[in-house]
Amino acid sequence: MEILEKVGQLKAELDSLRPLDPEIEVRIMQKLRLDWNYHSNKLEGNTYSYGETKMLLMKGLTAGGKPIRDHEEITGHDQAITFIIDSIKNDEPLTEAFIRHLHKLTLVRPFWADAKTADGQPTKRLIKVGEYKTEPNHVETLSGEIFRFAEPIETPVKMQELVEWFREKLAQPGANAVLIAAEFHYRFVRIHPFDDGNGRLARLLMNFVLMKFGYPPVIIKNEDKDNYIAVLEQADFAVLEPFVNYVAENLTRSLGLMIRGAKGEEVEEVDDFDKELALLERRILTINKKDTTIKSSSTMAAFTTELVIPLIREFLGYCRKFDRFYFNNEVLLISFHLNKVFLSGTYGSVLQKLDDFSKEVPGLSEFEVIYNNREFINPDLATFDFSSRLTFAFKDLSYSIKIRGDLSGVHSDFEQPYSKMLSTDDLYQSLNQLVKSHREFIEAKTKSKS
Repeated sequence: MEILEKVGQLKAELDSLRPLDPEIEVRIMQKLRLDWNYHSNKLEGNTYSYGETKMLLMKGLTAGGKPIRDHEEITGHDQAITFIIDSIKNDEPLTEAFIRHLHKLTLVRPFWADAKTADGQPTKRLIKVGEYKTEPNHVETLSGEIFRFAEPIETPVKMQELVEWFREKLAQPGANAVLIAAEFHYRFVRIHPFDDGNGRLARLLMNFVLMKFGYPPVIIKNEDKDNYIAVLEQADFAVLEPFVNYVAENLTRSLGLMIRGAKGEEVEEVDDFDKELALLERRILTINKKDTTIKSSSTMAAFTTELVIPLIREFLGYCRKFDRFYFNNEVLLISFHLNKVFLSGTYGSVLQKLDDFSKEVPGLSEFEVIYNNREFINPDLATFDFSSRLTFAFKDLSYSIKIRGDLSGVHSDFEQPYSKMLSTDDLYQSLNQLVKSHREFIEAKTKSKS
């Protein structure tokens, strides 16, 4: 298959760039890990948005109003990924005990789930963790037919056979990781050994196989759920090739991301901006109609929590990417109207004090965040600087946000009434544009001096 040849070529290119710089590798894996956690849980109905998942995993902040079960699914899945990474480093074998422990990490604790009795009546069923199913978990398809997985009495034997099959495949000369990973995923789903969490476990184990061979994890995106299910259904009719192709195609995206990162390029994807980033979601649900049209204490309190502080964090994170190119890097939070500096210092020191600053925001009419990158690091070139600016202004009937690089001409200027939230697409595309412009600025400066 041509797609497998492409995977092989990309893998060879990635291997030629190894070993990766540790800092770069951490950044790439952070991106892949975030996507993996978000999409794998979203596929199973988790209500956390991409931004909420990011805030939970990176900042430990839970989303208000969301089920505790959704929170546990994400943190448990992330612990399962850690377990996989550590197991690969320690060259641990795949065993049934390994799989059951992975299930226990992913589902965290037993819980009650909706179910139906034999005669179709609604009931509750206790979902156990780390234990094979004791009751049938067949599913009803959209056509009304019953799709049957392995019976509970068959499950231990079939799982033993699956592990043995994997060991045999692994021992074969020239074993192809993509073929083995895809078929393992399908065989596991066909058994459906647990009461719940089988889809997440199948994807975790598929990626365990791929990462064991030095590949990055495959991310099956929630937006592509219909195609994912369709190729799995084809495999039910002994046509596995479409599913293998599907896995390989998604693997090329992960490989491409790793290669870009290894070369020092951006690892953000265009469709990252299409995700509902909770950092910028408007949830001012308790504010009355009047408060959503004028500047008020309740409006400003909500804006500070849901928009201003999260956006500052994102802005600083984007600007920080270039710290290694300059000798001096400084952040300022300043009000020119009040002639006052609220915060100044390094990225880390300012980030730690943002929560304290948030208490002052509701009383302000404007302020600016300035990220100064000073003294380009190459001593053979004439030194130069770059400043990035994020400006907030709060008027009586509207608020505005500006994002710009003052030496590059990049200038995004947004203004909206308080009743309307700024587009996450616009804001995050502006941040990405700022980063791109900074990179092009450095390239132009160094090229002209080389």
